[in-house]
Amino acid sequence: MQLNDRPYLHWRQGMSIQDVIDERNFIYPKLVVKLNGKLIRKEDYAATLVAEEDDLKIHHLLAGG
Repeated sequence: MQLNDRPYLHWRQGMSIQDVIDERNFIYPKLVVKLNGKLIRKEDYAATLVAEEDDLKIHHLLAGG
């Protein structure tokens, strides 16, 4: 699996997007998550499984001025 354009070496069968978020410690309240180019809603993170060949992008949004 690719996470943000890098190999994710901790992938395992049955892993969800929420598992990746927890393991990588993405703690920001606003995340943009795309799986193979498709936007994934926050309420679907736990139910959406990631396959070994998938491309997952997780980015946090920042506000500033």
